[in-house]
Amino acid sequence: MSAKKESFWIPYADLMTVLMVIFMFISLAYMGLVQVQKKEQDKIFEEYKKTKEDLYNELQTTFANDFRKWNLELDRDLSIKFTNPEVLFPSGKSDVTPKFQEILSDFFPKYLSIVLKERYKDKIAEIRIEGHTDDVPIHESNDPYIDNVKLSQDRSRRVLQFLRSLTSYRQLSRNDEQRLQYWLTANGLSFGRTLDDDKKFTQFSGKPIDKVKSRRVEFRIVTTSDVLVEKIIKRIS
Repeated sequence: MSAKKESFWIPYADLMTVLMVIFMFISLAYMGLVQVQKKEQDKIFEEYKKTKEDLYNELQTTFANDFRKWNLELDRDLSIKFTNPEVLFPSGKSDVTPKFQEILSDFFPKYLSIVLKERYKDKIAEIRIEGHTDDVPIHESNDPYIDNVKLSQDRSRRVLQFLRSLTSYRQLSRNDEQRLQYWLTANGLSFGRTLDDDKKFTQFSGKPIDKVKSRRVEFRIVTTSDVLVEKIIKRIS
């Protein structure tokens, strides 16, 4: 009887050993996969940081003598803001003023000299031209927000249209022109992202809207790393 019991327990013990070995290899494989994924994520975050720092530094250096002259502001999110509404467009209109045309004619070639560098070819996902308004109704319909969506879209579209008419654009190589056509978008954000007197979004600060600071045009670079980081954050959360 004892011999039969021993013959039963020996194969059972062998089976448990095999299962433990299999489980160990699965655990090791999973740990290895996690480490590889972490390295990939760390690499993406590092590349994201470096690309944004490099672009920011180049923009800062290139426009160092123009910020005060053109009422420009450069933020860490790679947005350049034209902040003097009196220079940009007539009140309630989308026509680019002669003064703003003059500024854009000087601004755009310098901007292209940065974004069209070969090193950024695969680093930029989009260049957004954004029109922003205050919350003053323009009485085209019974919906002030939509009216200002139309106005801000018309303004950003007119800016893009003017840029495409410039010699600096028309003399681009075919490849660079196609790249810009892929990158450049005209966006009207109405008064969805108004600013307070500290230039913070009123949505988050809870402060009153500063109408002058809210009326602006922005050029904002979205990097390919921005898109990847968003995907990683969504995956983690």
